[in-house]
Amino acid sequence: MEEDAGLQDIGMGLRVQVSPTQTAFYIILVLLGILGNATVISVVGESVIREGVSGRSSDIILVNMSVSNLLVSIMRNSLLVLSDLGLELYSSEQWCRLLMCVWVWLRSVNVWSTFFLSAFHLQTLRRVAPTVGHLYGPRKLPKPLMLGLSLIWGLNLLYSVPAFIYSTSGDRNSTETLMLISSTTRPLLGCVWNFPSPYGGLAYATTSMVIHETIPIVLMSFTNLGSLYTLYAHGRARTATHLTQNAPVIRRVPAERRAAKVILALIMLFIVSWGTSIISVNYFNYNRGSSAEFLLVVARFANTAFIALSPIVLAIGHRRLRAVIKSILTN
Repeated sequence: MEEDAGLQDIGMGLRVQVSPTQTAFYIILVLLGILGNATVISVVGESVIREGVSGRSSDIILVNMSVSNLLVSIMRNSLLVLSDLGLELYSSEQWCRLLMCVWVWLRSVNVWSTFFLSAFHLQTLRRVAPTVGHLYGPRKLPKPLMLGLSLIWGLNLLYSVPAFIYSTSGDRNSTETLMLISSTTRPLLGCVWNFPSPYGGLAYATTSMVIHETIPIVLMSFTNLGSLYTLYAHGRARTATHLTQNAPVIRRVPAERRAAKVILALIMLFIVSWGTSIISVNYFNYNRGSSAEFLLVVARFANTAFIALSPIVLAIGHRRLRAVIKSILTN
């Protein structure tokens, strides 16, 4: 395969040349992702621990999503920053297998944790009435919630096993011929995919794109449309009649309505960033051409945008988080 224009054949595979401005902007996004998600975990997590089983389920899901965001930022994006700064690090074959497995695992958990948040809020909006325990006292930690979170981490660990099997450490003459959005948008620490044949690699990439990358986007789009329709229906019903005991919870608890709008904005941000990255990486895998370099840069920033900006979106709708951030900025 001929070397693509603008892409260097070096030990870490195909490296896209980026300007100092792009590097600085990427560093800012990574730092925002680390600081922002750490703040969400500390503030919302402290509330979950303090309230115990009586805490809100949505806060537990937010902490889970922020943990996945933070781990991706530390385990992958921060290493990409070091690479951009000129530090060329190389790993052994065993370390590459372990790292690729971890990268795929964390990024996959990140995707499905975001969908889980979307699905949970759609269910909340459509619920006819709040549970009795939520109104009158402590309730047990929901088993479906904990089961769902456990499945997200467990099943995606299984999904990442091929990354352990089909990855290796490249040398200075190796080039990257296949990229997966769930690992990195370019080789890192000298680690590259090493499938037995090009067809096997494309088959895995295609399967991954359909099952793991496209399906979550489609599901999130449907849950978002469902949430928008529910909000619209409840808004019309609220103007037509007084609230009753059997009215949907969203019409009796304004906080739920505000939270739903924030979640909608969050999911739309994810769909835009993740969808952009899918298009860019798969253009590289299946088409290449003169736009490959530009699209890989786009994919790189799109991968980081959601992680960096999601804490800001959450702060708009989460009262305690907003209060803590406001206190930090004013002091």
